[in-house]
Amino acid sequence: MVELFAATMHLALVDWAIIIGYLGIALIIGLVLRRRASGSVDDFFLAGRSLPWWLAGTSMIATTFAADTPLAVTEYVRADGIWRNWFWWSMALFHVLGVFLFARLWRRAEVLTDAELCELRYDGRAAVVLRSLKAFLFAVPYNALVMGWVIAAMASVAEQMLGVNAVATVAVLCTVALVYASLSGLWGVVITDLLQLVLALGGTIAFAVLAVDHTGGLVALVDQVRVADPTGNVLRMVPQSGAGGPAYLPTPHWLYDSRTQFGVFVAVMWWANHNADGGGALMQRSAAAKDEHHALWAAFWFSLVHYAIRAWPWILVALCSVVLLAPGDVASPKDAYPRMMADLLPVGLRGILVASFLAAFMSTVDTHLNWGASYLVNDLYRRLWRPDRSTAHYLLVARLATVGLMGLAALTALSITSISAAWELVWSLGAGLGPVLILRWFWWRINAWSELSALASSLVLALILNLLDLPTHLKALILVPITLTCWITVTFLTRPVDRAHLRAFHDRVRPGGFWRPVTTAPPPPDRILTRTTWIDFAAGLAVIYGIGFAIGNFLVGDPTHAAALLALAATGAATLYWRYGRPRCRG
Repeated sequence: MVELFAATMHLALVDWAIIIGYLGIALIIGLVLRRRASGSVDDFFLAGRSLPWWLAGTSMIATTFAADTPLAVTEYVRADGIWRNWFWWSMALFHVLGVFLFARLWRRAEVLTDAELCELRYDGRAAVVLRSLKAFLFAVPYNALVMGWVIAAMASVAEQMLGVNAVATVAVLCTVALVYASLSGLWGVVITDLLQLVLALGGTIAFAVLAVDHTGGLVALVDQVRVADPTGNVLRMVPQSGAGGPAYLPTPHWLYDSRTQFGVFVAVMWWANHNADGGGALMQRSAAAKDEHHALWAAFWFSLVHYAIRAWPWILVALCSVVLLAPGDVASPKDAYPRMMADLLPVGLRGILVASFLAAFMSTVDTHLNWGASYLVNDLYRRLWRPDRSTAHYLLVARLATVGLMGLAALTALSITSISAAWELVWSLGAGLGPVLILRWFWWRINAWSELSALASSLVLALILNLLDLPTHLKALILVPITLTCWITVTFLTRPVDRAHLRAFHDRVRPGGFWRPVTTAPPPPDRILTRTTWIDFAAGLAVIYGIGFAIGNFLVGDPTHAAALLALAATGAATLYWRYGRPRCRG
């Protein structure tokens, strides 16, 4: 306590007033909405399936706006350049596909978790095993890693801004998040997410403006970055060169070239990952939407802000750090962003930025606590052990599960040293699973053994490859083909799902695709997959990448390309307006 009290001297009274005020508002929201989350398990985990698109989409944005993201983006820019963010920018491809395909499918399925879909889509004991295995893996080890790196990032910020020991920081942050997350279920999460996103996004934009001003303005910043990096790689959004490799290779190898990495990110990694069909925490928001119309626009609103807008304030601060901080000025690359905060922020704005990081932290942790507990309660406890207990009993178990998940995440956080490395480890653990997750909606022949073999081969290979000194894109080139071969072989060696079971699934979600052996009826008029889906997909990408890279090109001093990209985005937006009209809060 003495150390914690002494650390407060790094912030002025007004800064602490801002931080404490934010925490008080978050706790009040949790208390006010506690009763609303106590009506049923669906109320606690899915807000009664009543979220409008703008609130569900904003919650998605806030959920993925964690304290770790500015730090990891800064690591990428300082190490390789802006282009390295294609590791996650490439994921816009599957999220935009999710807008026009999977968001509506998840809402039609009316499941509480994506693991529950296993028994809706497949039959027999294999389906039960698959559901239980996925629920455990994503609720416990996956959740621990994700929340662990978020907590580690917040601890780094607190150490730089306050001087507080990491263990003390983790303890305080986990206690605050735990109390709030266990009070009000998903309703409290999404309402507070709205406040958190405004605070977090506003704070990072203000910090970026201040940091750029400190370097002499945008033009001066770009000039200074070019001096600090004569190769020009730092400012590139698409890599031009950069061959390399480990020391034991006599000459640089094309497999290690930055252009090869970029190619793998764009051509492979987006469809091969374990959330390729929009599953996970974001699926929870689609399932909680009022209807499939709201689910579609929620997914689009998330994709637009997440990929086109949100990262540029972080990238600007990262570029400023290239100019203002030498490599030896920080103990770890992830500390560069909070070090810039400590060096540049004045009284008042410092409190806002710390509160914005706390908001970003809480918006991710509360989601993962609620989402992880939904697996443990719905897919393990209620499904396998206690199927006939009262709502009050399940809500108590949900809150106890939340406590356990928080404790595990806190322990994991203390062992994480590189946030970007943790990002890439999580991706590799599910690499190759994407194709089977996509095809299970549109091809009748996929069965539970397909998913089980894909999941098992991906996990085993990822753990083995993690022992080797290989970059993520090379792991992908090994993992994905082997995993594909395994599950395709297993699919044709095992029996298909019972036709009556498949027909019930098809009639419920009406996906479109290859279901002819299951049903001979004409395709339903409201099927999801049609020929025009690919027009929607192209138009959505044009809007998101067009706006995103128009902003980027303008910031690095290339208005010609920025104007061309804005024209592309306008074309895409006009196409979507013609196809769907504007979002509307009906229902």
